Amino acid sequence: MVRNTRIVRYAAACASALMLCAGLAPAAFADGGPAGPNPVAAGLDAYWTPARMAAALPGDTAKGAGAGPAASAAPPAVDGPRPGEYIPPSRSFTGIPQAGTFFWTDAGGTGRTCSGSVVRSPGRSLVLSAGHCLKGYAGTSPKRHLAFVPQYHDGLKPFGVFPVRVGGVYVPQQYYDLGSRAGAEYDVALAVTEPDQDGTPLQDAVGGIRLLTGTGYVHAPVRMIGYPAGAAEPLECWSWTTPWASDDPAEPGTFPRIACDAFVGGTSGGPMLVPWFGGWAVVGVIGGYHTGGNTSQVSYSAYFGTAVSALYRAAVTGAPPAGPAS
Repeated sequence: MVRNTRIVRYAAACASALMLCAGLAPAAFADGGPAGPNPVAAGLDAYWTPARMAAALPGDTAKGAGAGPAASAAPPAVDGPRPGEYIPPSRSFTGIPQAGTFFWTDAGGTGRTCSGSVVRSPGRSLVLSAGHCLKGYAGTSPKRHLAFVPQYHDGLKPFGVFPVRVGGVYVPQQYYDLGSRAGAEYDVALAVTEPDQDGTPLQDAVGGIRLLTGTGYVHAPVRMIGYPAGAAEPLECWSWTTPWASDDPAEPGTFPRIACDAFVGGTSGGPMLVPWFGGWAVVGVIGGYHTGGNTSQVSYSAYFGTAVSALYRAAVTGAPPAGPAS
């Protein structure tokens, strides 16, 4: 009876989150853009050759890198697998249309990459990722070839290239104000895209995943997908999430935690998916605690609660994005 009650409560929370997301009204800014060929997308498609995409380095250099700079002040016990813990394996596959990777060039011209997923929105143009991947692109920051490639694999762009709109990157203000460590609970981002080179909005091209908020920390089964930098194909892993109460004083909070092997740099922003009425819903992205985890065996997410709901609302209504304090 207790188990059944928990299931009912979980379903009610999911339904509440569903209604919250579905009830938001679109704004002109959040629309996928005018129909017809998009020369910006055509230019990015030409720029991001198979060689450049394969050579892109992770935008999340700390993920899976061991006790790197992000964990230098914390004891090893605060991150990674527990003694004797079973770590579900990952496997390479050709991906799903709703998951993909961001490509951009840093200030020095080096290609960078992080993972993302297409979430349903009124404007049919929204991609979910990690805040530490995209925080440098909010407001008037230069895009430097920033684009999203859904289901990228083996050097292919099966659905084309979708530019990220100028002023279309949304990261919580708290993440800028507190920084990536003290603000780890806010490590999430949304990007509004333009249509591809043929004028097709992103969600029309690939479909979308339902964004769920307020559904708790425990989910099973969870399908996690991520794009390791330099790999020909993405990874997937089936596991489950549990709550992780931080014992690193520099990164306070409680985070969803998931054990899955081989999730290294480039996988940040990758979705944690749960089955949802014949499709998928996303309950987390690789990020949060230690920008997603210092080891490749355990990953984390910021909790999807009121902050993520507010961020989604801002993105779909075209509110001015947050940014660093001037």
